[in-house]
Order: sequence, then C-alpha cells, then structure tokens
Amino acid sequence: MRFSVFRVLREAATGHRGWRPLWRNPDPQPGYDYVIVGGGGHGLATAYYLATTFRQARIAVLEKSWLGSGNIGRNTTIIRSNYLLPGNEPFYEFSMKLWEGLEQEFNFNAMVSQRGILNLIHSDGQRDAYRRRGNAMRLAGADAELLDRDGVRAMYPWLNFDHARFPIKGGLLQRRAGTARHDGVAWGYARGADLAGVDLIQNCEVTGFRIEGGRVRGVETSRGFIGAGKVGVAVAGSTSRVMALAGLGRLPIESHALQAFVSEGLKPVIDGVITFGAGHFYVSQSDKGGLVFGGDIDGYNSYAQRGNLPVIEDVAEGGMALMPMIGRARLLRIWGGIMDMSMDGSPIIDRTPVEGLYLNAGWCYGGFKATPASGHAFAHLLATDTPHPTAAAYRLDRFRRGWLIDEKGVGAQPNLH
Repeated sequence: MRFSVFRVLREAATGHRGWRPLWRNPDPQPGYDYVIVGGGGHGLATAYYLATTFRQARIAVLEKSWLGSGNIGRNTTIIRSNYLLPGNEPFYEFSMKLWEGLEQEFNFNAMVSQRGILNLIHSDGQRDAYRRRGNAMRLAGADAELLDRDGVRAMYPWLNFDHARFPIKGGLLQRRAGTARHDGVAWGYARGADLAGVDLIQNCEVTGFRIEGGRVRGVETSRGFIGAGKVGVAVAGSTSRVMALAGLGRLPIESHALQAFVSEGLKPVIDGVITFGAGHFYVSQSDKGGLVFGGDIDGYNSYAQRGNLPVIEDVAEGGMALMPMIGRARLLRIWGGIMDMSMDGSPIIDRTPVEGLYLNAGWCYGGFKATPASGHAFAHLLATDTPHPTAAAYRLDRFRRGWLIDEKGVGAQPNLH
C-alpha cells in the first residue's frame, strides 16, 4: 500500500509518464478479416468476443474520435433485464448473466454494482402489467419480485407515497439489476481486445464503403483505404449517416438526443435504482454521491450531444413528483447522448443487403445495459453468419414484414411515420 501511494505521488509530480497505456495505438494495416466501425461499448465488446470467444484474428476497430467518446460514456449506467416480450427478455437476461461475470472475464474493475432496480406502481392496471412482466422475467430465468406499498415503503420511506395524482401502490423489483461504471466497461473491453490482438485505431473516421459486385471490400477512411472481409457497423446515433455511405440510407431508426443529469454530491440516500411509473424518470446515486437521473428523449431529430430546456423541465417535474426533496439538490452537470431509436423500441442485429456488411443498431434506451450481449451476439453473427439464439428476433426486415417487437419495458419510442 505504501508503495502504491508513493508511486501515485511520483507519477503526479513527473507528469504521469510512468504509467503503461491500457492498449496499443497501432497504425491501420492494409486489410483485415473483420473491421468493426465504432469504438464504443458495442463495437469494443464485439471485437473482444470475436477474438476471445470465437477465436477469430485480424480484427480492427475503427473509431472516428477516441475510444468511448460516444454513448458508452454518456449514459446513466443502468443494467437490468426486466423486459416482457420473448424477443427481448432472454437477450437481456443473457446480458445480465454476462454482466455478473464481466470483471472476472476481462480482469478489469468495471464497478458492476447489483444494487437492484425498482419500477414503481401507481395504479391497479399498472400492477397487473407489472405482474405479467415479472412472470415473463421469471420464465426466462431472471429474478422478479412484486412488492406492495409497505414493501416499497420499507426500502424508500422518503418517496411521495400519497401524491394526489400518482400514489405509490407497490413496485416490481429486480434485485440483480443495478449499475456499472460506463467508461470502465469501455476500457475493460478495449484492454481485453488489445491483449487478444485486436487493432484499436482511433481518430480514423469512415468516409465511405468500397462495394464491388454487391459485396463490401473494405472502407474508405480519413487514414486511407482499409480492406475487409467483413464489416460490422455499431455506431449508435450515427448509424443513419454511416450506413448512407453504403447506399442504405432508409433505415427504420431515428436519431434523438437523450439528456442525463448529475446533482452535487450528497450523503447516501438511494442505494438502488428507482423508476417513476407515472412519468419517464429514473434515478440512482453514484459512488461519489451525485444523483444520476434522466427521462425522455428530445422530441426532434438531432445529432447534437446536447438537449433543450423543455425536457429538462419535464425531467425535473418527474423527479419532484416522485421525491420532492430532490428540489433542494443543486444540478452539477448535464449531457446528451445520441440515441438510434427504432420504430418498435427494440434493436437490430442482422446482415444487410450488401454481402459482408452487418448492422448493430436501434438500441433506444437499452444500449448500455445490452453491451455484453450485444457484443457477443454481433460477434456470433459475424463469425458464423447465423444469429445468436437470443437475438434471432432482431431482424432488419421485421418492420417490412410486420414482425414488430413492441416492447413496453424499454421506455419511450419515437412516433411511427
């Protein structure tokens, strides 16, 4: 311990020149067997599992900025598997199981904290809906408990139980859910992928796709052409712009800004995650004491990593209705992530009409919590050309064929056009 303290002090005094980087910073090679576009959580996880679980080689991740500069570092860190429909719940439970072994898997502290998530109930109809969802969760192997009013009060006595419009009548609790350190997740996957031989290439923006005879041959980038046997795209809110470069500009997704908020540091008061059942508001408390919370997407399409004041007002109203004491906390900072909102609230992991080009998109509110399973399932698809069993419903053509996964457990959705 003494050595560690002296080492930290020495590094601080000498400009931190003695620390080893967590991953290499290689120049791109002329070609790879697999190129993953997007150096966020899903792209890094895909490369990691492709190299470790599926034993593939010659893999590169291309990131236009720095690793983790997108949504993986701009979210509210919640992990859960409390979904309803058979197309979603097994997938998110698979992700939950991966979360539970993640830190041991890649030997990195991602601060996975299974502190539980409580979805509040405010009406008899909502109780029936949550009972149905809880049963679906348990059938898929997840944990779920339906609490009455007294059960919720025993956990959080300071909530506004007798709100005139939204009295709290109970809640659906998943104890295995919780939070994780978002940038720690990105760094852990990046380090693990690098150790497995993956080239992580930063400041390398994809500017086009080279397609010959209906098959992708590689990508044009700001650092030159990079050949590829297969290309997987996992760029979240930038999906429409990137896929348009491959002639696939008409995708069933929209890009919206989703804001998140952090308060000043407070004494411990919320030891889990709470969601407001009568409005879109969710809150947890970070290890540094700040309340981390969010709500709805902004109601207009945008690629800007910022939001607007009406949504801030709406989120603040939800917080005040649920826990009036939040009005005494000072807001420390606000940020926005760009969400790729699908038309049914569920994601896409599938091949595209261009041979050798694969798509991972449409994560709506489920992107961070899906990181491990998304990477594993996308790697499975790239390596085997078959969908992972838990992601078989995430077809790109389901919107044309009418096989929607209209999941109410994901949060708000964009309007169908």
